[in-house]
Amino acid sequence: MRRVNYLNNKDILKEIHRSKITYCSFTTPEDANYDMIVDSVGKITKKTISEARKLRADRLSKEAQDAELAQGNKVKLEAVTVAPTAVAITDIVFRVMTWEHIPIDDVKQRKADAKAQEDYEDELAETEYDEPPIQIRAPAKYVKVNFPPFQHYRVTEDLTPVLVGRSHWLGDLESGMFSRDHGAMTPKLAHMFVKLCERYATRSNWRGYTYNDEMRSQALLQLSQIGLQFDESKSQNPFAYYTAAITNSFTRVLNIEKRNQNIRDDILEMNNYNPSYTRQNEWGGGHYDE
Repeated sequence: MRRVNYLNNKDILKEIHRSKITYCSFTTPEDANYDMIVDSVGKITKKTISEARKLRADRLSKEAQDAELAQGNKVKLEAVTVAPTAVAITDIVFRVMTWEHIPIDDVKQRKADAKAQEDYEDELAETEYDEPPIQIRAPAKYVKVNFPPFQHYRVTEDLTPVLVGRSHWLGDLESGMFSRDHGAMTPKLAHMFVKLCERYATRSNWRGYTYNDEMRSQALLQLSQIGLQFDESKSQNPFAYYTAAITNSFTRVLNIEKRNQNIRDDILEMNNYNPSYTRQNEWGGGHYDE
């Protein structure tokens, strides 16, 4: 049986995408697959459209090659290459990173506005000028969501952007509503998280600890919480992102256990008992004697 590699960046990205679109609403299923990520609708220009056509052509070429290989046909990429000019402009999908469809968190906003107003008035009181006070508002505080929100756009023949998809949305784009808990992580992505934690726990610098299971459990909990927060617009390396999260979780458990062990050793020493061998080794080896 062929061994499946669950640690491939391409496969992880694919499962992240499949997980995220369960929290989204699209005009058609084809609108869920994007070709390029931009940070505003204004960035959808002739230049970015040209770049997106090339990216889509490359993706279609690779998919055609993978389909041939899956059928046992060994073909070179050049034989199935799709030219960018063969990609219709109306087929291109842009992902626009935006918070405009996410509601404001009223409680957080009021607290932030009050803090901003207080800071402004304190600063105004320290100046030598009698300026009339004005109403200060803090930057918008949106409802917390489990991954950076976005919208998908297509362009018409005259290059006009048209909204075709929205994250954290339930129902039709026109009459639907904001929702952040109707989707779910795919089972395959969850399996990847388990494999990542298991493999990391077998490293030589971690596997010898008696609380290795606790480290692995904490890392898995952390991945389940931040797994979809990976931002494809900033990086295409989710493996490094998840590995850093696992490392932090393992280190956090290690530090907690060391602190607890030091407390136990201190109590044992105060009562004239032998502390742990780790503490004894710090004193030059052997048993600790008062």
